[in-house]
Amino acid sequence: MDELLAKATQGVDLDAPGAFWHVFANLMALVPWAALTWWSLFFVVVGAALGWWRGRTGAGVVWALLLGPVGWWVVWRLPPPSASRPPPLPPRRPSR
Repeated sequence: MDELLAKATQGVDLDAPGAFWHVFANLMALVPWAALTWWSLFFVVVGAALGWWRGRTGAGVVWALLLGPVGWWVVWRLPPPSASRPPPLPPRRPSR
């Protein structure tokens, strides 16, 4: 923990008015953004494929964006669109 605090406060005057933003920028520089972006893209592509297979492509993309691989399970558990619609009504008889 001391090592992380040292990296976050490196070159920061903690009494300065903008110290919070400088510490925040130092912490954001430690995040592996490229890996996070590629993994998120992978999760969305697989979610879209699962959603397309289940007839809910949009739901697959949204749930994968929000929850990652857990969203795949949500899409898998959703009923297919045909199961959620009631059966069609019988045709009406012509009035006499």
